[in-house]
Amino acid sequence: MVPVVSIVGQRSNSGKTTLLVKLLAEAKRRGWRVAAVKHDVHGFEMDKPGKDTWRFAQAGADVVVISSPEKIAMIEKVQEERTLEQVLERIRDVDLIFTEGYKHGNQPRIEVFRSEVHQELLSKPEQLIAIASDVRFELGVPCFDLDDAQGICDFLANRYGLK
Repeated sequence: MVPVVSIVGQRSNSGKTTLLVKLLAEAKRRGWRVAAVKHDVHGFEMDKPGKDTWRFAQAGADVVVISSPEKIAMIEKVQEERTLEQVLERIRDVDLIFTEGYKHGNQPRIEVFRSEVHQELLSKPEQLIAIASDVRFELGVPCFDLDDAQGICDFLANRYGLK
């Protein structure tokens, strides 16, 4: 099983994406293959109107794939939202998967807490594997500085046996 770590926080602008970008950069520096899965409750559009793939979808294709020597992307229309587990089943050939925005999921969590934005933690202590914060917590899990991507990746490497 590929380890999955959810980066969670109470609301938008809590610093989740900022931390995740730092973690991804550090993971890549270490040579890890990583995936990032973002949950968007509002829906999204990633295809540009007028482009071929957009035109295929407009014409009725339920699945549109674009492939090049450097990357591949697939857009699939769904009748109902897929669970995180269903999304994760599609990811292959990575050492670690980060998720963001799945605060109601049951994956191991690193909670982002900024004292200027938050009053209390979102997660119960038993849901957490670590905290990234500008204040210290004594909950029996490591508490890292918000900028300590290296320390968090060291922790993840140790926890999941990553090289």
